[in-house]
Amino acid sequence: MAFSLLAVLFAVVLQACAMAAPSSMHQAATRSDELSDDVFPIRGAEGRICCDIIVETSKQQALVQVAVGFVGSSRIEVGGRRFTFDCSGLVRGVYVTQGIDLYDDLGELDGGNGVGRIYGHVLRHGRIHYGPTVHPGDLVFFHNTWDFNSDGHFNDPLTHVGLVERVESDGTVVFVSRVSGGIERYRMNLGKPNTHRTSDGRVLNDFLRKKGSGDSHATQYLTGQLFAAFGTLIRS
Repeated sequence: MAFSLLAVLFAVVLQACAMAAPSSMHQAATRSDELSDDVFPIRGAEGRICCDIIVETSKQQALVQVAVGFVGSSRIEVGGRRFTFDCSGLVRGVYVTQGIDLYDDLGELDGGNGVGRIYGHVLRHGRIHYGPTVHPGDLVFFHNTWDFNSDGHFNDPLTHVGLVERVESDGTVVFVSRVSGGIERYRMNLGKPNTHRTSDGRVLNDFLRKKGSGDSHATQYLTGQLFAAFGTLIRS
């Protein structure tokens, strides 16, 4: 099962965060509605209660501290090594501090698919899941955060990744990611995925996809709506 997942994952060229897509990658892009949930967890979180968090281990705490330390930074550098200033580069740099390269032995990228590589790494070495327990330092993946294949449809899998910092008392997941405004904390509440802000002003779900004039009626924008899965690599 894991082998077949990886085979499809790396056959489909995916794009990381908000990087520009070369024409060759654009032609290779595949519609996510032609893929089953066995390959990409398009509907994996529906009907599930989330999220709770466990007491963090020292390694998980270290991941979180490094990620939070990057908030507001204009570059991603660890031990003199520079990483791409995008969502994939951020989580990759954070995990390198624990001796884990999320690109494994696949080498450097030339223009994209970092989120797909990281997802594949978790499939091989960790666990893809949808809660309800979330670990500090877990990866959180999203679909459809932008129109990667430029076809005007809401059908772009695994386009963004962040790192979980904590879960608040109401189940809202706080994660760190490189977004359009830089490296920031974002929020996601899977219990109320369609709510941006409560009546008392608390943000439950941040906007992760920019609205466009050509968006279809099916297009969604909030973190809870675009959630794909969590990925756990470090548990001790």
